[in-house]
Amino acid sequence: MTTTPLPYLSLPAERIGIHPAVELPAGIRLGVVHLAVASLDRSLDFYQRVLGFHLLRRTLATDTGPAVAELGVAGRPEVLVALHEQPGARPVPRRGRLGIYHFAVLLPSRADLGRFVRHVRAQGVHLGASDHLYSEATYLVDPDGFTVEVYRDRPRAEWRVSPEGEVQSALDPLDEHGVLQAAGDTAWQGLPAGTTIGHLHFYTGSLEQAAAFYHRALGLDLMTWRLPGALFVAAGGYHHHLGLNVWAADSPAATAADARLLRWELLLPDAATRDAAAARLAEAGYPATPTPEGPLIADPWGIRLLLRTETTLQS
Repeated sequence: MTTTPLPYLSLPAERIGIHPAVELPAGIRLGVVHLAVASLDRSLDFYQRVLGFHLLRRTLATDTGPAVAELGVAGRPEVLVALHEQPGARPVPRRGRLGIYHFAVLLPSRADLGRFVRHVRAQGVHLGASDHLYSEATYLVDPDGFTVEVYRDRPRAEWRVSPEGEVQSALDPLDEHGVLQAAGDTAWQGLPAGTTIGHLHFYTGSLEQAAAFYHRALGLDLMTWRLPGALFVAAGGYHHHLGLNVWAADSPAATAADARLLRWELLLPDAATRDAAAARLAEAGYPATPTPEGPLIADPWGIRLLLRTETTLQS
């Protein structure tokens, strides 16, 4: 029996999603996405020319570390993506390795998405697209095989949930005509102010293990749990900060020889929240490695999470 979806705002916050015993605060943010790439020059051409990132700083390789390029938005100091050069890194095959499926760049408005779509079409780069009901999304593949989603969210008043509080999603065609109309005559000038890392999506080997790590231990709410082979988890009622799927469950995990996600960062409001999350993960069997930036923890498939605080980020 099917049920009619409800407006998202018709349910109180405590009835949206499935909440763990201890949940993360609503105000979490995703920090820097660190990627190992085969050629910094090749990647920088794509990330700047096609995606519209601004190069904040670039460091040369040393005896203790690789060459790194930190990317963000022009006029803003925050790093969104850090590219670490690893010559000879093997490209990412489609559904070929456990680890990152894609990372997603969230634009502030539909008009921004329209300008981006028009820009990418003019570049002659292949662009996939979908309407997910809560968002309008486009997809590109970078030179190392990483998929990058660039999207905009609809207002929460337009989202839909089931009577059980599950956020409703779809894979409908994108209304590209409407998106381009929203752009007006303003030209694309790179990622606009207000752009963030909206979410990440991982290939995992088991939804039960993924839920144990990210939902019950880390403290993210289950937001969508009836998609075939996938769970979406988030804090603060968002549709998803992380996607977790088993669509490549029989594949090996990414290795040190591969282009791969080196780590992703979760920004928490204070040290007490950070330390409590690290303690829950340690109790679940995932101890942290201390680093100057914060605890570093690997999930069951070697996907590394760095827990940081907003105060550490600003210091």
